[in-house]
Amino acid sequence: MTSLTHLDEHGAARMVDVGGKAETARSATASGRIRMAPATLAAVRDGSGPKGDVLAAARIAGIMAAKKTGELIPLCHPLALDSVSVGFAFLDDGIEVIARASLTGRTGVEMEALTAASIALLTIYDMAKALEKGMVISDIRLLEKTGGKSGHWRSE
Repeated sequence: MTSLTHLDEHGAARMVDVGGKAETARSATASGRIRMAPATLAAVRDGSGPKGDVLAAARIAGIMAAKKTGELIPLCHPLALDSVSVGFAFLDDGIEVIARASLTGRTGVEMEALTAASIALLTIYDMAKALEKGMVISDIRLLEKTGGKSGHWRSE
């Protein structure tokens, strides 16, 4: 009926059987941005916001979220991740989040990297919303993935 891997021949949702796949080293990197006013950005950079160190909280939240992806997104496999990192880059009008997840396993970690980036961005919003409610989260996307049957892929 469809070539979508999470649907069976009748169109019903299913978890993909990865039991027969070979274990390979896999990684994924995702990013996203949050735009904010200059005063909000300065407070986040300086750690002078009302809730303290915004980026430390966002880093921990992103790592925790990657570990919980299988519980948050239906049909995702729970994965034993080898590594998760969440980093930040200050932009003129906000912050870019870069999240990377890796493991040796039978399925990829794209969703874990995307979840880490998303939750880190939401945490930045939560930590800074007392300063500015109009911040905009955007451009959450996969930058690169390695391993598995499809091999290496990089966004243009």
